[in-house]
Amino acid sequence: MPSIPDDLSQMTARTLAHYDERAQAFWEGTRDHDVSQNIDALLQAIEAPAPFELLDLGCGPGRDLMTFKALGHHPCGLEGSPQLAAMARAHSGCVVLEQNLLALDLPDARFDGVFANAVLFHVPSVALPRVLQQLHATLKPGGVLFSSNPRGNGQEGWSGERYGAYHDWETWQAYLVAAGFQALSHYYRPAGLPFEQQPWLASVWRKKAAPRP
Repeated sequence: MPSIPDDLSQMTARTLAHYDERAQAFWEGTRDHDVSQNIDALLQAIEAPAPFELLDLGCGPGRDLMTFKALGHHPCGLEGSPQLAAMARAHSGCVVLEQNLLALDLPDARFDGVFANAVLFHVPSVALPRVLQQLHATLKPGGVLFSSNPRGNGQEGWSGERYGAYHDWETWQAYLVAAGFQALSHYYRPAGLPFEQQPWLASVWRKKAAPRP
């Protein structure tokens, strides 16, 4: 595993400490959020037979793990905050890997889908290509990555104690295509509002299957 520069490690540690200190408040504030549009976008794009093997990247306290499990799939969580990871295990009964986004250690070709809801914007741009390549590698051929991030115009830096990078569609697409993904669809949330009132950019991607010999 490549070493992480100290400044990136400090960024990650500071952001995770923010979530650790506010774990219960984060659960109370997000447990009732309706992300069914995003969950459906992932599941409908997967072409493998159900039930699906799913990775909930940055699973937080486990809300979406619980949904995937209730739908009959086999979800695994990944969370960098120890407090949130413990809550996710307690709430969902699922395996939750305790890893941060800059130090991923994932099995190759393991998952039918990766659900990255409101998480990848925490990855500094300089580290994003490597993280996306790791997610590409952990998907089975033809597997699907869903991502949803706050959209922006290239701003990057601290918002309070959380680090974030905010990309527009064209920039985000360039990163994903460079990592080996094929774009399936993208949309803005919340649905039904004018564009200026839709701060979230959601997108669905397929890992290109290797050509048959």
